[in-house]
Amino acid sequence: MVPSLTTRLVTPRLVLRPPRTGDVAEIRRLMRANYEHLKPWNPAPPVGEDPSSITEVSKTVLRHRRDWKHGAGYVFMVAERERPERLIGKIALNGIMRGAMYGAHLGYWMAADRQGQGLVTEAIGAVLDFAFGPAGLHRVQAAIMPRNARSLRVIEKLAFRREGHAERYLQIAGKWEDHTLFARTREEHVPAPPPKRGAKNRRNSRTTRPTDVS
Repeated sequence: MVPSLTTRLVTPRLVLRPPRTGDVAEIRRLMRANYEHLKPWNPAPPVGEDPSSITEVSKTVLRHRRDWKHGAGYVFMVAERERPERLIGKIALNGIMRGAMYGAHLGYWMAADRQGQGLVTEAIGAVLDFAFGPAGLHRVQAAIMPRNARSLRVIEKLAFRREGHAERYLQIAGKWEDHTLFARTREEHVPAPPPKRGAKNRRNSRTTRPTDVS
């Protein structure tokens, strides 16, 4: 059973939900505002293509929604609970594999002006509860460049297991980059406890279980 596209994950400070067609302008704003912030960590787009154009953002949103419906990937846009209309990041479970593996690749980023507040850790914690709960996955893995110190701190804070080192693993910003491989399986995952009264402003990402309202 594929979780509904009406799914919402709620944490003390954040709300996460699938992208909507009405989000195109806001996603475009977010991408353009964070172009320099994200450029060193993203694959270079094809020559002449602008991933933040209205056309390309629209195509991406439709693809994410199609993948969700087919259980091929789950992308969540992130907003603060106080301003749910303004997006600040993205967490994705990409390339979902069925059969013997039943796993996904974790991808994530947060706006430059929201760095250092623990928000991406909080958001990923909610998505992991979703992955091993409603999504029914057994394994979530992540690949991070060794020089991406912020991402390494996040994944280690979330207690992912370090599995190895892959040389020239992905082409990032036009260059084949080594990556450190991490993973977590359902047996290793500890779901967050239910939220307590007054927990809304806590900084710890593990203080609440995400709410699936599908």
